[in-house]
Amino acid sequence: MEEVLKVVGLKKCYEEVKAVDGISFSIYRGEIFSLLGPNGAGKTTTMEILEGLRRPDAGEIYYFGERVQKIDMRIKERIGMQLQDSRFFDYLTVKENLEFFAGLYSRKNDVTRLLDILGLQDKSKTLVKHLSGGQLKRLAIAVALVNDPEVVFLDEPTTGLDPQARRTLWNIIVKLKEMGKTIFLTTHYMEEAEQLADRVFIIDHGRIIASGTVNELVNSLGMESVVEFDLDGTMPVEEYFKDSRKFEDGRYEITTHDPEKTLSIVYELARKHGVKIRNLVIRRPNLEDVFLHLTGRSLRD
Repeated sequence: MEEVLKVVGLKKCYEEVKAVDGISFSIYRGEIFSLLGPNGAGKTTTMEILEGLRRPDAGEIYYFGERVQKIDMRIKERIGMQLQDSRFFDYLTVKENLEFFAGLYSRKNDVTRLLDILGLQDKSKTLVKHLSGGQLKRLAIAVALVNDPEVVFLDEPTTGLDPQARRTLWNIIVKLKEMGKTIFLTTHYMEEAEQLADRVFIIDHGRIIASGTVNELVNSLGMESVVEFDLDGTMPVEEYFKDSRKFEDGRYEITTHDPEKTLSIVYELARKHGVKIRNLVIRRPNLEDVFLHLTGRSLRD
């Protein structure tokens, strides 16, 4: 596979805070690469360094097989950026905004084609100030594509969107991959990484703590099932299951190799203590479980 971006020992500090603490990774042409981690883990700082918006304190960056000291226009002509907080011209139409940003590059994508790809055809003559949150997110991605980039940076593109708008953007990201784009996606949504990413690098406190495909990361746990349930009373779940956890909302979670035996014990405990089990689910482990296993806390914490 062709390596389009490589990072070695990247560091960035703000006084005593190590925002990015010596991370290394490679991204290959045509893949969706996800940097997954909680808020404040170092995802955006990493991305902004690679986009040329921040200077690293240390480390090496290679684009398209060549080490670069500065992310200059030669590189920026080949990459596209969707920022967490994008700003547009409110009193220009969607199409006019795209045409303005396209004018900043020598490489250009067809604006009408971008409107079609992002599902904004019917909004092309609409003033930006009248767009919904989901439409603004799609416009931000369209702007990231105006120069027909080889590598597209998407920084938490679905944050703040409702489930339907989030699914719409997921479909667009998959479409970009099918077009041959290389996608660097940051997210704190495990479902997003599970649905989209070819490879996932989990970052916490500025350091990469695990990497691989979703299946590789989940299989590394060595567990087969997770049993989740609510109780209408109390019983000593933790005394019987060392691999159990109680969440703040009162929901229990047990990781197990033998879900049938686990369920038998849980129901016997419930009968003994006179409580009822509600909303019971048996599921496959996921990236949330991986993060919990590695850090002792949830991605949502």
